[in-house]
Amino acid sequence: MTLSHKLRTFGTGVAVAALTATAAQAMELRAWNIHVEDYPNSIALEAFAAEVADKTGGEITVKLFHNGVLGNQPDAIEQVRLGILDMGQFNLGPMGPSIPETNVVSLPFIFPSIPAMYELMDGDVGDAISAGMEAKGMRALAWYDSGARSFYNSVRPINSPADVEGLKLRVMSNDLFVGMVEALDGNATPMAFGEVYQSIKTGVVDGAENNPPSYHSVNHFEVAKYYSLTEHLIIPECVCISNAAWDGMSAEQQDIVYTAARNSAEQQRELWQAREAASMEAVQAGGVTVNTIDDKGPFQDKMAGVYDGFLAANPDLVELVGLIRGGS
Repeated sequence: MTLSHKLRTFGTGVAVAALTATAAQAMELRAWNIHVEDYPNSIALEAFAAEVADKTGGEITVKLFHNGVLGNQPDAIEQVRLGILDMGQFNLGPMGPSIPETNVVSLPFIFPSIPAMYELMDGDVGDAISAGMEAKGMRALAWYDSGARSFYNSVRPINSPADVEGLKLRVMSNDLFVGMVEALDGNATPMAFGEVYQSIKTGVVDGAENNPPSYHSVNHFEVAKYYSLTEHLIIPECVCISNAAWDGMSAEQQDIVYTAARNSAEQQRELWQAREAASMEAVQAGGVTVNTIDDKGPFQDKMAGVYDGFLAANPDLVELVGLIRGGS
């Protein structure tokens, strides 16, 4: 069953439809977003909001709060789950502690490419993850691209796992990411993103890992001149809505909101790819040494223990991991 079928559980019969439409009230949806207003995600969200307002005749409006002004991402995720906030545009990485299904996409090298991620997330894999989210208070309407994350540092290029040995690398606060770096014999250091620039500059850490637009936009390329395309993490983002807000809509309104979100995802992906290319050009012009890695097999082989530990701790997710690996 597709995500659209799961999301659009419409009443059958004129009487049910009429009751649903009557019950639905005009509403303003408050939506959290961490990105600045000119970021691809933010531009796509503005288009989503405009389409929803237009197609519902103003019955539903979306008030977007960009740049994380409503708080940090973990807190915003919890607020959407609880229905305190109506919507959010989230990375799936920070959802792992509360929604186990979302942690699957944080396994290193689980997606072989960005196009493969699109296909899987727009199909059965995305449906399964959204179902896990729904059980925890919210659901995914569409999946955004956040690129592939690669290592960068101030010491040396990374061409093989041996080049990671001994490097102090900042990672997001997730046990999977710590395990990933440790499996490569590096020293993983979880810390807030805002602390990374100064920490690299002063030698507290040697580097970090992120996608090209983030590496460029926060100027990490100024202090970490080696960017190595390990592309070890491809973590999609979601346009998510609380169950409470979703259930307060008529079937027709749900259909409009869902379609607008999917349309915005198409736009976001195109904008993201353009932004990523521009960022890569800019950092190289800024003196960064970028190296590709033709054979990622040695890195992937090092991840066996990460996968074994994750699946042992989450036996109910074995099937979902197999679905991704078998479909990629």
